[in-house]
Amino acid sequence: MKQMASANEGLPPFPVLILKTGRYALHHGGLGIIRTLGMLDVPVFTVIEDRFAPAGLSKYLTGKFVWDTRDLPRSRLLEGLERIGRQLKLPTILIPTDDVGAILIAEEAVTLRQWFLFPKLRSDIPRSLADKSQLHTLCKQLGVPCPQAISPGTISEVYEFIETAAFPVVVKPSKPWLNPKIKPSIVSSPRALLDLYRRSEAQVPHNLLIQEYIRDGEDWLFDGYCDADSKCLAGFTGRKLRSYPSRFGSATLGRSVTNPALLQQAEALVKAVSYAGIIDIDYRFDKRDGQYKLLDFNPRIGAQFRLFEDSDRIDVARALYRDLTGQCVRRSPQIDGRVFVVEPYDCLASVHDLLGRQLSVRDWWRSLKGAREFAWFRRSDPFPFIVIWIRLAMAGVAKGIRFLHYLFRRSEAEGSKIRRAPHG
Repeated sequence: MKQMASANEGLPPFPVLILKTGRYALHHGGLGIIRTLGMLDVPVFTVIEDRFAPAGLSKYLTGKFVWDTRDLPRSRLLEGLERIGRQLKLPTILIPTDDVGAILIAEEAVTLRQWFLFPKLRSDIPRSLADKSQLHTLCKQLGVPCPQAISPGTISEVYEFIETAAFPVVVKPSKPWLNPKIKPSIVSSPRALLDLYRRSEAQVPHNLLIQEYIRDGEDWLFDGYCDADSKCLAGFTGRKLRSYPSRFGSATLGRSVTNPALLQQAEALVKAVSYAGIIDIDYRFDKRDGQYKLLDFNPRIGAQFRLFEDSDRIDVARALYRDLTGQCVRRSPQIDGRVFVVEPYDCLASVHDLLGRQLSVRDWWRSLKGAREFAWFRRSDPFPFIVIWIRLAMAGVAKGIRFLHYLFRRSEAEGSKIRRAPHG
């Protein structure tokens, strides 16, 4: 881990450290935090995978700690955070961008509070909410609408599920932070489901959630910040209009839309689980019964949080900063009609939907209308946008080379078989 000299000499109090506990350099959520707080002259630092990660080149970033945290044991993570905390010297607000970070902070709060500031909540809450199997059980206990789902412990349970299931179904890892190779996907047949279950069990046992797929529905988002009493000081709702992979992946284009019924439902859930801090929840509106059904509860900041602002220009990152530094956070109406676009992946999602006739050119154009904010592009801060495209181009070239190498090896192997074949 590379250290920064004189990390906070001459800086105002309460710097911010963005904590990433994995390798996902092309992540726009961290850049959103850097810009929204850096523009207020808050000193923002980040843990980053390499020197050329796009977010690390933002002009609003005060400093970076180049530290590859992939697969590090918890003891090593705590040692590294201690070194950073001592170097920053002042109490520093800690903001995780992934589940592992959120779980680590909650479960090691006593140790980390020596150097960092973060919301106070029960240590087991982030893990239980991030675990999709536990979340489904909790929803059933609290009467929160959610899709039907099972977490099979044996293949017999999968066969039993298949007898009454309507395909396609959604499958996803219950504990995504265990880095399974199985990714969230839509499975269209019993045979494919059985094959995927066997592969999942071979990697991480008992880590698969099989969920009902709601065909006729709308994807909605809730982002909020809650204080130590689980009172929402900021709460926002919006539509997820496009995603990548299409129909199922992360939002590539969203629009802020006030939805009083969903706000009430989400805030009641947060209160029921005694949550404190930033939250990002995915819902799907089921047109069959008119219910908003909870899909995922992320106990941390969401990558698309900059979709939302209120009339005082407060987003969830600014709300957290104000609350933890003792400033007033006044609840104000959200600004409707804001559009957030993740440029590279929305290009892919749009092309996919246009070619599949799920989207017309007219509807694509209309979807971009509104007060737009781009995940990467900003005139006042151009380098992250430039570097993201360079890195994507390099990744594309590397993928092409690997594919050509695969074809070459395959043709060589086939040629060798022909030469060895007996004649006559």
